[in-house]
Amino acid sequence: MKRAILAIDTSNYTTSVAVTDREGEILLDLRRLLSVKEGKKGLRQSEALFQHVQALPELLEEAFRAVSASELAALAFSARPRPQEGSYMPCFLPGGAQARALAAALELPLFSFSHQEGHFAAAARGTALEDASAPYLAYHLSGGTCELILVSEGTHRIVGGSLDISAGQLLDRLGVALGLPFPCGASLDRMALEHAEKADMSLLAPIPLKGAYANLSGIETQALRRLAEGAEPAALLPTVFRRLSAALLAMAKAAAAQSGCEKVLFAGGVSSSEALRRSLPKAFAAAGLSACFGEKRLMTDNAVGTALLGGRREWQ
Repeated sequence: MKRAILAIDTSNYTTSVAVTDREGEILLDLRRLLSVKEGKKGLRQSEALFQHVQALPELLEEAFRAVSASELAALAFSARPRPQEGSYMPCFLPGGAQARALAAALELPLFSFSHQEGHFAAAARGTALEDASAPYLAYHLSGGTCELILVSEGTHRIVGGSLDISAGQLLDRLGVALGLPFPCGASLDRMALEHAEKADMSLLAPIPLKGAYANLSGIETQALRRLAEGAEPAALLPTVFRRLSAALLAMAKAAAAQSGCEKVLFAGGVSSSEALRRSLPKAFAAAGLSACFGEKRLMTDNAVGTALLGGRREWQ
């Protein structure tokens, strides 16, 4: 019985293979983080591509041990970063090559989506926006992206976000300065939660805003200067998260006033932050907005959302 979709996503930091069924249940969710050398702040595209080429055969072998090829109705893959003309990153080439080869060999339909679309589908799973037909706002907060998107009738339009560095870059750069392993978001999040009561808003000025857009490089400069001056990380880190939370709320309010959308989906690795997940729903509700957070494990890079989109294309 053809009951499943196998999907591949090869982002800048994770090799992912997932299988979902007709009902949207996750049958398999395999991921392998790409290796970043100690002290480095990221990977070059050539390095990411090479590691994907190495990891994909092993993940696909594991997938086919769990799900037989005869059960697959179609395959799907992430072909580019965003659903926009000209959007391109070499790291998505290995996933596309493997998916095309498998689809040809198995004589199955093949669907391609953008990495961002996959993020939103995975993040919306189990929330009020899972089957949304009306327009809504969505944050894509990751290591390389800080965008507020108006999602409407299958189109994605950027209506806000950071004008310079991403939220993930802000956290990673602070983490590297503190000697933490890259990527640093999870470590910083734990530290911010452990020392939440030590937050000192006088350490950092508010993040400057221009309507639904912000500049995050300024708070990075402030935070690094404070560390150089001897500020306690235990006080600085929860303050950074509070300033970031305030900026995310302010940008969403500005975008909501323009679009009329009250529901805001959070997707991307930074959206797995417990500090943000604890503070933002209440703050958004007080502002008359709804912050929608899905499962934490589906915030970080994965192929689940791409598989879910493939299932919708195949069966709906």
